[in-house]
Amino acid sequence: MRTPDARPARRAASALTALALFAGGGAVTVGLQLATAPAAAALDNGINLTPQMGFNNWNSTYCGAQFNEAMIKGIADIFVTKGLKAAGYQYVNLDDCWALPQRDAGGNLVADPVRFPHGIKALADYVHGKGLKFGIYSSAGDHTCDVKGFPGGLGHEQQDADLWASWGVDYLKYDNCNNKGVDARTRYRAMGDALKKTGRPILYSICEWGSTGPWNWAQPVGNSWRTTGDISDNWQSMISIAQANQGLANYAKPGAFNDPDMLEVGNGGMTGTEYRTHFSLWAQMAAPLMIGTDLRTAEPETLEILTNTDVIAVDQDPLGKQGSVVSRENGLVVMSKPLADGSRSVTLTNEGSYDATISTTAQAVGIGGAESYKVKDLWSKKSSTGNGAISAVVPGHGTAMFRITPSSPVSPPSGVTRLSDLPFTAVSNFWGPVERDRSNGDHVAGDGGTITIRGTQFANGLGVHAPSEIGFHLGGTCRNLVTDVGIDDDAYGNGSVVFQVFKDGVKAADSGPVTGQDQARRLTADLTGAQELKLVVTDGGDGTSWDHADWANVRVACGDGPAAGTYQVSDLNWSAAGNSWGPVERDMSNGDNQARDGATITVGGTTYAKGLGVNAFSEIVYYLGGACSSISTDVGIDAEAQGRGSVSFEIYADDTKVADSGRVTSASGVKHLTAALTGANELRLVVTDGGDGTNSDHADWAAPVLTC
Repeated sequence: MRTPDARPARRAASALTALALFAGGGAVTVGLQLATAPAAAALDNGINLTPQMGFNNWNSTYCGAQFNEAMIKGIADIFVTKGLKAAGYQYVNLDDCWALPQRDAGGNLVADPVRFPHGIKALADYVHGKGLKFGIYSSAGDHTCDVKGFPGGLGHEQQDADLWASWGVDYLKYDNCNNKGVDARTRYRAMGDALKKTGRPILYSICEWGSTGPWNWAQPVGNSWRTTGDISDNWQSMISIAQANQGLANYAKPGAFNDPDMLEVGNGGMTGTEYRTHFSLWAQMAAPLMIGTDLRTAEPETLEILTNTDVIAVDQDPLGKQGSVVSRENGLVVMSKPLADGSRSVTLTNEGSYDATISTTAQAVGIGGAESYKVKDLWSKKSSTGNGAISAVVPGHGTAMFRITPSSPVSPPSGVTRLSDLPFTAVSNFWGPVERDRSNGDHVAGDGGTITIRGTQFANGLGVHAPSEIGFHLGGTCRNLVTDVGIDDDAYGNGSVVFQVFKDGVKAADSGPVTGQDQARRLTADLTGAQELKLVVTDGGDGTSWDHADWANVRVACGDGPAAGTYQVSDLNWSAAGNSWGPVERDMSNGDNQARDGATITVGGTTYAKGLGVNAFSEIVYYLGGACSSISTDVGIDAEAQGRGSVSFEIYADDTKVADSGRVTSASGVKHLTAALTGANELRLVVTDGGDGTNSDHADWAAPVLTC
């Protein structure tokens, strides 16, 4: 056992200055969650389509003498003999302190000969010989994080990447210490480019601590990115990091995952109940599962937690979706995670100290409408069948975890939903599987790349090969479908296809012939009353060679919008909201980083009783369902910024910008914006930085009024 203060001073615990409220059901979550922001495609290195699983020594050894070759070999052995490899763990990784403090005369990194007498390549070969993969550590600075000052990768990116590739490295954890103030994107992209040039598939784990909001830029750069500062082996550290990471659900996707840091399970600072919560929440958040305890001395309870295959299956679900908070009230938290087979994983977490009953329903977690449901407790392994009600008495600091499966297909939830997130009711494809959020590629699942049509990239969609057909159950609840379509650039300008949309067997849209030379084409379809939807791609008449086709950013709008009338926007429930400092506040200014700590909204000396207080970067999304016609609002920098800050206010009707304030400073006073929203499925209120950083960017949507 080690105490929390045994950890050496390593890296500043960069608090994630991002809280959000996700109020589809009035729930409060911690973290930044933007419903439409994650437009970036995942890194195209063909690996990490589900979150990485493995071991890293730091949480159990730091830079101690026990961190050596014998330890790493022992961990690899235990992976095989104790069932961890069979459970899905594959990476055995070194952290800081593996190298000598100085590079050699040629500028190369040199392994510490005392810790690793046979060198790193021999150690990697040993790990590979067990059917496992091997990882290493560096920092995007001139030195790593340990106080002894081991050499970092800044300025040596290609040299280090080539050396690691020659050793057989499969994974790089790249830290953020001693970075000389160089822009984070520049530093991390430089190493990412260097890794690509080696030609070796190397999982790239960005460890930037969430300092610059890497979820906004890291998807095409790395396979995962840290969202917070370092975890410690105690309840408060673990649960605060979980809270910070929860609001980032919309940024996770296959090949690109939020990383709330390594596991502390088994290190002795928490109870078994708390460790089960830790493991459950990390799986629910589609987080990397990197073991941080010395498995050579692990207790049976530790191994039981780490090898719970039902919980691991949730983390490793091929849909690649991070669970999101459904409700949070008085420390009782319900999360729901969509799974590829149409079921949901549900966690009921008691953040308090005493037993509490936590309940939810299939409807609340997004899969209402089935006649019955199978519910499996993923820790007790007990199963039952019922009407979709879920309830448990949860001990203090505990989590109950369930998999709930409908007996029949259910309708999409109200709002705008990507079809790549929904289960298929039927599927056929000429070449390989239908790919979610990737191009069709070759005939092996997950081998496609970013969906790309004549150079335009799309983060979401379905990659197919003609002839292809995909079915979805709508249940008569959806209004319309919108998608871009085209031949993927995987076809090198070849191929010809026709895209068709059918509702209940009747053709609702037809693209006409589309070739590999055509730009992406917009296709829409009225789905009113449709029970079933089919997406069909047929050959364009010249044979099926090269018919790699994309349904790009294909989505459906389901459910009714607001009833006719005039609404104060702050009185409505948003479908998603994100904010870079504290939560979005209703009817008060943004204040500090706690909920409800703002003041009266005040812009240019004018006060407002109604409105939304935010801090750039911010986005708030409302589902309109085509029912609304316009919005009118005052905007400006709140008086609490004390004369500082600069932002831009933008209003979007679906993907179209319909109003823009231009750059607004505290001296600008009140500006007024109006925008037409006729026919829009979604309203997005966006605040961006004015170009001088986000400090003091306390911005107000003052008395916004929606007309429907």
